Amino acid sequence: MIRQASASIARSCSRMAALLLAAVVLSFGLLPSERASAALEIVINQGNIEPLPIALPAFSGAGGEAQLASEITDVIKADLARSGLFRPLDPASFIETGVNVNTPPEFGSWRPIGAQALVVGAIERQSDGRIRAEFRLWDVFAGQQMLGQQFYTTADNWRRMAHIIADAIYERLTGEKGYFDTRIVYIDETGAKDKRVKRLAIMDQDGANVRYLTNGSDLVLTPRFSPSRQEVTYMAYAGTEPRVYLLNIETGQREMVGNFPGMTFAPRFSPDGQRVAMSLQQGGNANIFEMDLRSRRTTRLTNTPAIDTSPSYSPDGSRIVFESDRGGTQQLYVMDANGGNPQRISFGPGRYSTPVWSPRGDLIAFTKMNQGRFMIGVMRPDGSGERVLTEGYHNEGPAWSPNGRVLVFFRDTPGANGGPQLWTVDLTGYNEQRLPTPAFGSDPAWSPLLE
Repeated sequence: MIRQASASIARSCSRMAALLLAAVVLSFGLLPSERASAALEIVINQGNIEPLPIALPAFSGAGGEAQLASEITDVIKADLARSGLFRPLDPASFIETGVNVNTPPEFGSWRPIGAQALVVGAIERQSDGRIRAEFRLWDVFAGQQMLGQQFYTTADNWRRMAHIIADAIYERLTGEKGYFDTRIVYIDETGAKDKRVKRLAIMDQDGANVRYLTNGSDLVLTPRFSPSRQEVTYMAYAGTEPRVYLLNIETGQREMVGNFPGMTFAPRFSPDGQRVAMSLQQGGNANIFEMDLRSRRTTRLTNTPAIDTSPSYSPDGSRIVFESDRGGTQQLYVMDANGGNPQRISFGPGRYSTPVWSPRGDLIAFTKMNQGRFMIGVMRPDGSGERVLTEGYHNEGPAWSPNGRVLVFFRDTPGANGGPQLWTVDLTGYNEQRLPTPAFGSDPAWSPLLE
């Protein structure tokens, strides 16, 4: 029998109306013979990670839920595989079949096929129509259970439940928060190349559940997610006048922050979500300002004859990275959050732009242009350790996953029928993948983990 740990809530129930997650996440107790602590883990501070072989037999589905159970298993496998840290094994290699979530597996059947971790789960529909999912994560070589949880959610929200399970597995095996229960907002682009209709769109981090947040009547650009809540800022042109809007993703409530002539990028949020930093053009130069979203009071942070733009806060809010041509070419600078003590941090060949501070605080991502090549790279906040992760015809606009391990960006394809596409790349630079969208997509921004 499964012993339920009392009031151990692994992730709270969501109250967001759009997602309707009514999941109660409870930790299982270890089975009586499996109480020793397991030692299996992935160390991800190395340059090139060998993916961990993991077996995920299809979850069992009681009461005719076999199809749903299989689909949930597939989403979990896809999440883990896309991270580059896990290698789901081919089910055709499995020796033991009919595994049961309530009993320990036959570990001797999983070791010969190279499985180091094993996930066993089950799906069951409740009398009120909700879906209950339970799973156990096993360390195959130690023969020990590492994790056991169960979740409840509405039937139409099964994909999000799968992402939460994948996050739990990721966190237990890596020691870091996952990023699968997140969304990406971006600009959906359709139509002829010289007459693109641009709509604000949002989707799950794997490309599923696309929905449109604007109707395409106005040109929209550069959405930015709040790091603390499900809100975005974005620019919209009604005619030739750029306006900045603040949009609550869950309620759909939209308010105008202001009219900002000469603005080319939407503002970025401070870590607490209460302020935004932005660049405003005045005459032939542009300077960086900060606005308090509650009072709408604006404070000027830079005052130079140069073009200062693309500000991004450090995760503790104490510093801001930005790009400036004050030295003659586009380079990256870091200054105190009040505008003091600016220091140049980029010194490689080429021009640097669109800096974004990692949520972990250890790196700054950027776009680099050199000799006709467009690169996405990272460097430490002091400018050391610069690394190019990927390059292409036209790469631009990196944005971080909430755990600071993956970047999403857009890449243009050449030719009359070409256009921007969304891609992801991890910090090793080896795991680069196309992110599917219904049409062309640009200017991505990653949400924080959903609550």
